[in-house]
Amino acid sequence: MQKFRPTAVLWPVLFFAVLAVLPTVAVAMDDNFLISFVARVLIYAIAASALNIALGFGGLVSLGHALFIGLGMYSVALPAHFGVSDGFVHLGVTVVSCAVIGALTGFISLRTSGIAFIMITLAFAQMGYFVFVSLKQFGGDDGMALAASSEFFGLGLSSPTAVYGCALVILALLTLWVSRLRESPFGMTLRAGRQNARRVASIGLALPRYQLTAYVLSAVLCGISGMLLVNLNAYASPSSMSWMISGELIVMVVLGGMGSVFGPVLGAFAFLGVEEVLKALTEHWMAVFGLLILAVAMLGKAGVIGLLGKWRRRRPDAAPVQGEAVAQGGVQ
Repeated sequence: MQKFRPTAVLWPVLFFAVLAVLPTVAVAMDDNFLISFVARVLIYAIAASALNIALGFGGLVSLGHALFIGLGMYSVALPAHFGVSDGFVHLGVTVVSCAVIGALTGFISLRTSGIAFIMITLAFAQMGYFVFVSLKQFGGDDGMALAASSEFFGLGLSSPTAVYGCALVILALLTLWVSRLRESPFGMTLRAGRQNARRVASIGLALPRYQLTAYVLSAVLCGISGMLLVNLNAYASPSSMSWMISGELIVMVVLGGMGSVFGPVLGAFAFLGVEEVLKALTEHWMAVFGLLILAVAMLGKAGVIGLLGKWRRRRPDAAPVQGEAVAQGGVQ
């Protein structure tokens, strides 16, 4: 049994506390870009945490989760186009559409494995992309502007600050929920199946059902991130379903620490934060960025959170913890 480590909970709490006061600091500095940028990072952190349920826990390498981000965006943009601004309607359409499409595509995709699974999820995302491109009455390839932001109890997500606050609360709750899910029988079955599917099947557990459930859960949560993203951008575009977006989500999960709880959050902040800094420094930022990602991958397979764990264990005052696994422990 893994020993409880107060710091494993303390650091995420401090992290979210800093994010909670960041808008106040940004307003004092008259820096609206900072709020918009961090809101975007929070949204992608939600999507990365969602993908981690399927990828990190279940071992399902999906290259099509951008499909659900796009569905979430259009689940807001299309009703708003017809005059519906009720956020609960937007949320309901998002959840239902992502759950149905996620269950259908997941059921078909899980009949394959390995490279075939990756390719079929990519194919479904591309199908979704071309479906929305063909909707010329809703902008087609150019996308469509958001006619009205989502409103909850009379409060609209019409400003970056409102989206920021909503995204922060959702991410904090999602992180707490994922920490419990990971140690639940459901989460342990998923992780056991990722390591040895035959052994899980031999004890009578229907692993494909667990994997399909994880896939649908991650699809719905990605849809919610898309719902927030369209309110932030005030625009929906088929490009949000691009395979490049799916690839970036995978990089965020792996960069932060695949299979950990807090790793995908750190991965999203590291990926988008370093990207923004490098863009300001050089026009060849992609080459430098690629080398940095390669360095992290080579230095520690557990990602950023693994490197932080190694640093913590090497401190002279760090007490050894029996059975500690940084990339696989509770809320990290």
